[in-house]
Amino acid sequence: MSRDVRTDINLKEPRWDQGAFMGRAKHFFMVTDPRNVLLSSEALDEARTILENYKHGKVRPGLTEDELWRAKYIYDSAFHPDTGEKMLLVGRMSAQVPMNMTITGCMLTFYRTTPAVIFWQWANQSFNAIVNYTNRSGDAPLTVGQLGTAYASATTGAVVTALGLKSLTKHLPSLIARFVPFAAVAAANCINIPLMRQRELKFGIPVTDINGNRLGESPKAAQQAIFQVVVSRIGMAIPAMAIPPVIMNALEKRAFLKRFPLLSAPIQVGLVGLSLVFATPLCCALFPQKSSMKVSHLEPELQTLIQAHDPGIDVVYFNKGL
Repeated sequence: MSRDVRTDINLKEPRWDQGAFMGRAKHFFMVTDPRNVLLSSEALDEARTILENYKHGKVRPGLTEDELWRAKYIYDSAFHPDTGEKMLLVGRMSAQVPMNMTITGCMLTFYRTTPAVIFWQWANQSFNAIVNYTNRSGDAPLTVGQLGTAYASATTGAVVTALGLKSLTKHLPSLIARFVPFAAVAAANCINIPLMRQRELKFGIPVTDINGNRLGESPKAAQQAIFQVVVSRIGMAIPAMAIPPVIMNALEKRAFLKRFPLLSAPIQVGLVGLSLVFATPLCCALFPQKSSMKVSHLEPELQTLIQAHDPGIDVVYFNKGL
């Protein structure tokens, strides 16, 4: 049973242990909860007020710990962590499931014609660009040029991959052709994310000690962070883009869908949505949000700087991004 809230809760950290996969999974199930998209502006502002009052020692009578944590996750789902500004609705992490299920479901349904391939790959990369811009780091903001380059490169890469593989699968079983959208999305992620975070690869990302004290910037930490994000993003796509094609390939051979072919798209979108509800938070949880790296693996000059600051530091920490 919930009890009155304590006054010493650290709201800068997630509610659950991030050193364990299950703790990270619980955290990301809350972060990506699609129900938060339906919250009104009043509900979002109320959550912000609860958190601001708590930070200043003002606790509403009867407020429980569960309600406080719920307010934190509502706030985190809608407001930028660096600027505090309300984020674009479609770019929020809570919009990932409904947006991706629609776009991915249509990509998997309308994969047979060239115009459909081009349109849905473009739609997917346009959505990715909005997500990456909305969740950009306030410490290293994206320029319009960087955003445009990443958007154009990822879209081109996805379309070229999709059309190239589509031409190669003309004489192969129909099931093989259904996996072309996944290959295109995987290729686009490998292009889009590094380009979107190219400034981090060049100048590095902040690394800290275990207490959060900033020690410097490391491009090698950025490389590890971006690799982990790419793996997570591709992992999210695997269940949503690999399981539904197998099911749909079997269903379309049955009399029901032959009789009602217009139901193919909504069924496929529903299957993708069901997969994404679980795949999105579980794949976000593959790696800790607060990732780590041994000091010995950093750049020599940064190692020297850290050793001069505190010779006892063996490991540094950094935010890997999403």
